[in-house]
Order: sequence, then structure tokens, then C-alpha cells
Amino acid sequence: MDTSKRDAVATKERILKAGLAEFGLKGTGGARMDKIALRAKCNIRMLYHYFNGKEGLYLACLERVYNDIRAKEKGLNLDGFEPVEAIKRLVKFTFDHMLNNPDFVRMVAVENTESGKYLKKLTILHGDANSLIDRVSDVLKRGLAKGLFRKDVDSVQLYFSILSLSYIHLSNKYSLSVTYNQDLGDKEWLAARRTHVSEMILSYLCDVRTHFA
Repeated sequence: MDTSKRDAVATKERILKAGLAEFGLKGTGGARMDKIALRAKCNIRMLYHYFNGKEGLYLACLERVYNDIRAKEKGLNLDGFEPVEAIKRLVKFTFDHMLNNPDFVRMVAVENTESGKYLKKLTILHGDANSLIDRVSDVLKRGLAKGLFRKDVDSVQLYFSILSLSYIHLSNKYSLSVTYNQDLGDKEWLAARRTHVSEMILSYLCDVRTHFA
């Protein structure tokens, strides 16, 4: 890659990171292009050159965080593990991804204030999430066939429960910390929370004592 191409890639990456920070903190309405340019250490003209304006940049930021989680989900290889281990693996991944990727948590919150209108435009992403649900369904079928899991478990409901339990202490971190006088950013508390979430999910699917003895 020649110098000009490397510079272009580096500039676009700085702009994306700056956009994620600005949109995550201030939303689409409060984010300002001049502030993003300042964060990215480039002139505002470059933002329009690479992303065609504020909406284009926001869409690129949204696509970045969703592509990242979808790509990592595909690498989980759930079909390569026994059913109980596959569920534990999914819970751990989901919990840790939310914890270690605050840009995702913030961008999801912003997009929900926008009623999902920008995410609807990213049609390239629309089928990717369902592939994970299909893999979860396969895990549930294998677990049922082995007598490990209860029957009639809805894979979408199950995944939404995993997602919710891995998310609320982050999306509501500050209000919950103040309300319950508990530091939700404490590493030991988070480790205990992850174990709690995993046990709750497996206790719904099967006798948790069998797998956490």
C-alpha cells in the first residue's frame, strides 16, 4: 500500500473513532462536525470527502459497531461445542463484548432514541443477526436431544434474555450505582455478575447444579 493510501486509511479510521466518541456522548442531534474534525485531527472538509456529511458518518459508525459484534459472533463456533458449553460460551462472549466495547453500548442507546431509523438503512446488516439465532436454535435442539435442556425454549427469547442481562448494568451504570450504593464498574462485582448471568440462563434451560458443582 502506497503512502497516500495508508494516509487515507489512517485518516478515515481517526474520523470513525472520533465520530463514535462524539455520537456516543451527544447523539445525532448534539454531535458537531467541527468537534469530530478536532478529535480526528483533520479539517472538516475531510469528513465530507470520506463520509458525505454527518448522516453518512453516523451510518458508518453504526455499521462499524454492528459489523464488529456480528463478525465475532460468527467466530464463536457454537456448533463445535457440547450444548451446555456452547451456551456458557455465548453468555461469556455477550457479557464481555458489552463490557469491553462501550462504543457499541452507547451507539445502540443513541439509535434507540432515533427509533432505529438509521439502522433500518443499513440493509446489509439485516440478515446477519438471524444467523446467530439459527445457531442458538441448533444448540437448543442438540441439548434437547441429549436430555439436557427443557423443551419449547424460544431461541429469540433466550438470546434477548442473555443480551438484557449482559447490558442493563452498563446502560444504566451510573443511575444504578447511585441508587443502590454499588460500584457497577468494580471488577470483582462484574466477575460475580457474569457468573450470575450464566447460572441464571442455564438454570432456566436445565438443572444448574449439574454444571456448576
